Amino acid sequence: MESWNQLSFGLNNINTSDVTIRLRNTKGRPELFHLHSSILKEKSKYFADKLSDPNRADFIDIYCSDSNYEHHVDLLRHLYLPKDSLLESWNSVHSALGVLQLATEFNCQEITESCVQYLEAVPWEDKEEELILKVVPKLGPLAMPILARVDPVDFSASKTVFLSAIRFATSLVSPSPPFGDELKTSAQEQVEYMLGDDDEEIPLVIADEEVKLESKKGLMNICSSFEKNLSCLLSQSVNEAEEKKVMESLSDLGWICNVLSKMDLMKEFVDQWIDFSDRVIGFTEDKLLKSGMWGLKLKIIELTGKVLDAVGYGNVIMPPVRRVELVKKWLPYIRKMKPILDSIGDNESGYPYKMDDDLCQNIEGAIVALLSALPSNDQADILADWMNGEQVKFPDLSEAFEIWCYRTKSAKRRLVEGLNRVGKAAVSL
Repeated sequence: MESWNQLSFGLNNINTSDVTIRLRNTKGRPELFHLHSSILKEKSKYFADKLSDPNRADFIDIYCSDSNYEHHVDLLRHLYLPKDSLLESWNSVHSALGVLQLATEFNCQEITESCVQYLEAVPWEDKEEELILKVVPKLGPLAMPILARVDPVDFSASKTVFLSAIRFATSLVSPSPPFGDELKTSAQEQVEYMLGDDDEEIPLVIADEEVKLESKKGLMNICSSFEKNLSCLLSQSVNEAEEKKVMESLSDLGWICNVLSKMDLMKEFVDQWIDFSDRVIGFTEDKLLKSGMWGLKLKIIELTGKVLDAVGYGNVIMPPVRRVELVKKWLPYIRKMKPILDSIGDNESGYPYKMDDDLCQNIEGAIVALLSALPSNDQADILADWMNGEQVKFPDLSEAFEIWCYRTKSAKRRLVEGLNRVGKAAVSL
């Protein structure tokens, strides 16, 4: 490409110029630029109007700030470029955006069009994008194509992208190597990002029946993968690769749990978790895994805590028989695992798999809330097992026990009072 000196040979040519422009600034930078009226009239309607005044002088004052002085100089240089060289002359978003603002102000159509084409096509850094979003809407319709990449999308486009992301994130489609895992991870991150956005389209997208169906399929696929990977641990000697697969599929379960909770589909996750709880517990208590895989067991307890929380506090409405099933399956397991994890942690410095206080409190609170909402006979069965166990300390269900005792006495009192009223009514007859 020709150098600037060659391309702008006419700028500041004192011998042939007939117009002087003064860029007034406060930094003492060069102010006087010598140009040609023929160029100014051809390339800028603003300057053409100025120069058509019969009373004009061959001197034009332009006030510029210190921050856009260089952009003014750039604009004057670009006036001397042929139209077909303008587009390739830009070398940064910053300079093109700065000149664009001036080109629209001075009504330089060719320069404006080239700036718009350049800015529309090149990648933007985050700070550049913020500036573009701030500046371009003020420049009028000609500059609006620059914003096409950040325009809101319609419902159909949002739905298509969301469905594709869900399918990749849940491995419902087979990603092409070598980017399989990276693409799945990226898709999971973007699904969570979209669900956390305040975009008006997202609530409509997640309410769509096709989106719900794909999300449920994704849950089934992840659960199946997790169960398959768990069973593989029992069919051969445990190795690092198999352990990694299990932990990855368990991480996927945690991800889909968070996603479904944001989509008002947490009931689907809870149902699935209850349905295969026996198999999960059975796998982890097998003799091959009984004395190891503590990280896996802690993550399973953490995920169970989310399920207990959702059901216990009424975010997921389940019939009593399912709530009883959930408590009876997981309460004994959690009670058994906590002292084991604590004991190992007490003997091993830096042991990372203890149940921390927050997790214990959340599980305890959720079980108390869940238990207190069960039919009284089911409460009695669970509380009796709890008090007969060796580990009464965790979880502490004394609050639920007190509530049950109070309600039982109240129920008996109401029964006696009712029988007395019936007896008195019979005697009076």
